Amino acid sequence: MLATGAGRIVNIAVNLSTMQRAGYVPYGPSRAGSESLSRIMAAELRGTGVTVNLLLPGGATVTGMLPMDGVPENHGFLEPDVMGPPIVWLASEEASGVHDERIVASEFEDWLRDR
Repeated sequence: MLATGAGRIVNIAVNLSTMQRAGYVPYGPSRAGSESLSRIMAAELRGTGVTVNLLLPGGATVTGMLPMDGVPENHGFLEPDVMGPPIVWLASEEASGVHDERIVASEFEDWLRDR
C-alpha cells in the first residue's frame, strides 16, 4: 500500500463497555488493543495515501458470541449486515480523504450526511 501510495485499512472496534465487561477476556482486551493499534497506525500513515479507520456495529450484534437463550425477541440486537454499507464505502474511492475516524455502523447514514 505504501509503495502504491493508496490503500484502506478498516479495523473492527466495539463499544467501550464491551472492552471492559466481565467475562469478555480475551475478546474485550483484543478489541481495545485493535483500537489503540488503529489510532497509532493512523498517526504513522497520515499523508501517505493509506487510510486507517475504525468501524463498530453500534450495539449488541447477532454474531454467535452472545448467549441468546432467554433473550426477549424484541431486545433489539443488530444484524451483522449493518457493517456492510459502511465498510464498502470506506473501501471506495469516495472515502479516500476519510482517515482516523471511529464510525458507528448503525449511525452510518447520519454520519455520512453530516460529514
